[in-house]
Amino acid sequence: MRLVRYRAGAGVRSGAVVAVEGADRVVDLGDAPLTEVLSIGRDAAPDTLAEAAASAPLLADVVLEPPVRPGKILCLGYNYRGHVPDSVDPTADDPAFPDVFVKTPNTLGGPSDPVVVPAVADDVDYEGEIAVVIGRRAKDVSEADAPAHVAGYTILNDVSDRSWQRRQSQWAMGKCFDGFAPLGPWLVTPDEAGDPQDMLVEVVRDGVVTVSQSTATTIFPVASVVSYLSSVMTLEPGDVISTGTPQKLPEAQEAHRPLRPGDAVTVRIERLGELTTTFIGGPA
Repeated sequence: MRLVRYRAGAGVRSGAVVAVEGADRVVDLGDAPLTEVLSIGRDAAPDTLAEAAASAPLLADVVLEPPVRPGKILCLGYNYRGHVPDSVDPTADDPAFPDVFVKTPNTLGGPSDPVVVPAVADDVDYEGEIAVVIGRRAKDVSEADAPAHVAGYTILNDVSDRSWQRRQSQWAMGKCFDGFAPLGPWLVTPDEAGDPQDMLVEVVRDGVVTVSQSTATTIFPVASVVSYLSSVMTLEPGDVISTGTPQKLPEAQEAHRPLRPGDAVTVRIERLGELTTTFIGGPA
């Protein structure tokens, strides 16, 4: 099931996306966060949802918000084989532990929100990633139990400025400009998303595929990451774990050009859909 948060009047509502005669419509599920209405959508009979969808607004006519408002956005670096830091041999042994960093709350953006290219950032780049949404509080959970704590999956574009990343040993300044974490367009529940270690992740820029790699090549799978993080901190419903990006294709690396106002990037992930982000200039 695909679940969204969308603007309605002066507020924000949760909804289920239901296809009716080839068109996606949004069935209202109330104003509670998605992690609280999951059971409503799951327990609703298909014919009940279809009946409600017949008179529901078209998905194309609503403005989507981020599917969740996470208390924590936790991200992984170099989690795909072949994607390594500069000067590191891409054929070297896998790291022993995940490389974890944080994106701060100001980075969160909706699926249709443009990203402002900051005037002080001169090497803005994109990273298309599968984002795991926590559905149940998780603390010290085993790998075997970790999937039961996942509400579903969505897409995150880990927008980054490489020049600010290179200024210091920590990545925070390059990762945490306002709006640098577009999220969406929806949350896909695990029953529909299927195996998170068997999805194709692709990124398209200027009509060209610049990233194409399967999650089968990740070093640390979702269950392992959830378990690992929960050994340090309590993961709360709505928290997001972004699982890393594959390396760009060789020709895309050679033709690298920083993102500029007017550019657009689409992240498309098998069974999760697409997230398109446009980049604009800031105030004069």
